Amino acid sequence: MNSRFKDLIGVAVIVGVAFFAYATLVYVSAYSKSVGPGAYRTFSVSAEGEAVAIPDIAQFSFSVITQGGMNIATLQTQNVEKVNSAIAFLKKQGVEDKDIKTQQFSLEPRYQSFSCPRSLGGEAVACPPSEIVGYAIRQTVQVKARDFSKVGALLSGVVEQGANSVSQLFFTVDDPEAVQQEARSQAIQKAQEKARAMARAGGFRLGRLISLQEGESYPYYPVYERADLGLGGTTPAPAPVPTIEPGSQDVKISVTLTYEIR
Repeated sequence: MNSRFKDLIGVAVIVGVAFFAYATLVYVSAYSKSVGPGAYRTFSVSAEGEAVAIPDIAQFSFSVITQGGMNIATLQTQNVEKVNSAIAFLKKQGVEDKDIKTQQFSLEPRYQSFSCPRSLGGEAVACPPSEIVGYAIRQTVQVKARDFSKVGALLSGVVEQGANSVSQLFFTVDDPEAVQQEARSQAIQKAQEKARAMARAGGFRLGRLISLQEGESYPYYPVYERADLGLGGTTPAPAPVPTIEPGSQDVKISVTLTYEIR
């Protein structure tokens, strides 16, 4: 019985040692993969790709600001009629429903403050508190125009329909990923060619790709911050249609490739 017990203990010890050795091997293998093979035998190359982005969307916002007295219902009716008229004009010009979005609708009180002179003795005279004398309603609508030949007419048209503030005109690309992918592919190809040239010059072979990092430079499109047209609530006389030129912009993407050295 003692001999059999000793045999079982021996088997258990052997199994335990084998399991410990296997666990150690797995840990070392996982750790070596996490830090990357040849931590001191890697090198990195960087390159930049560039693609031209041609804007296909013009975006702008227009507002109708209506100020008046205490009758909020009358102010709202006037404001809504002008906004609806401008939206109907846009749709008539071919702007789709999905490209027209209400950004803001606000009702704000207008206050009157009092300025009270000091008395002859220099003591302050109590002034009555500011009081509400009326209200102002602002409704802002964002518009995307896909036909650049109509952008100028759209800007002038919403003003003629009652908008008294037009702002944030800028140009963008509806699907920027296609342009970004073109720049990305160019950057990676340049980096790969640079890595092969460096390997030939240094007398070593390229190993596996350890990492790829990307930096992106988004195109800048000019923004026309604000154009207040027709302020004062009266219908402006027809104005010349502005000429809109979207131009083009460069999309740049840089990549850094890290390779193992063999």
